[in-house]
Amino acid sequence: METCRVRSCAGLLALVLIGLAGCRAGVQTVPALDPPGRPATKAAAPAKAPSGVVEEPPAEASSPVSAAAARLGYSVQAGAFAVEANARKLAASLTSLNLDAFYFPAGAGLFKVRFGDFPSKAAADRAARRLVAEGRIESYFVVAPGERAAAVHARPALGPGLRDGLVAAAESFVGSGYAWGGTTARGGFDCSGLVRAVYRLNGLDLPRSVADQYRAGSPVRRDLLAKGDLVFFSSTPGRERTHVGVYAGGGEFIHAPGAGKTVRRDSLESRYFRDNFRGGRTYLGELSARN
Repeated sequence: METCRVRSCAGLLALVLIGLAGCRAGVQTVPALDPPGRPATKAAAPAKAPSGVVEEPPAEASSPVSAAAARLGYSVQAGAFAVEANARKLAASLTSLNLDAFYFPAGAGLFKVRFGDFPSKAAADRAARRLVAEGRIESYFVVAPGERAAAVHARPALGPGLRDGLVAAAESFVGSGYAWGGTTARGGFDCSGLVRAVYRLNGLDLPRSVADQYRAGSPVRRDLLAKGDLVFFSSTPGRERTHVGVYAGGGEFIHAPGAGKTVRRDSLESRYFRDNFRGGRTYLGELSARN
């Protein structure tokens, strides 16, 4: 009888061990629910922010950025207009030729026009000479990449020189009824065009639209915004961003606020912009070299 009990216990123990081995084998054969490289155990999903709450980038956005604005090549500068509308008209005319033109305040009450992103000085010169021959411009000069702030301050890429240059360029537009030369369907007004002009004046290129600018940058938390970063807004939570400005430091940003209004500086803490803030983006990591 004693021997039977021992044998029964041993048999029962063997069955338990086989069952446990089967559980472990079953776990190993179930497809992983998490993407490769992530731990199998999921953390609790963050609660979804209620409608109307300011949307902030995730906490990991404070890590060093990787997105970068592309460096511009050679461009052409033309004109010196005392009347802003004349600079706007030339920029619109050149943009209609797919020359990607913009105008900007050049000091002393004058406005100038720049266009193009050419791979060489010769290519820029050929394009400009053709426009002179067609009577579209009278005089010009070629702006080399080395003459831009981004090239001067490329090391360190995140240094204050380039960021201050971006803010200074944005400041130069304050009081101007900025219009990108090609958005005539919307009365010529374009906040993303202003932002792009600011970056192009510093030798960097950004995508054309607000939505593409938002997607191209690396997230940065609101409390970690630095000069030259972009701030985005939308009055409808969960929808595409519809407005953008250049962060100027001290909780303020510079933007083109709407048709019939001039470029101005506003506070992120003002009620409208605080409630409709939808994230910040930076583009000043390892600046991408132009091939």
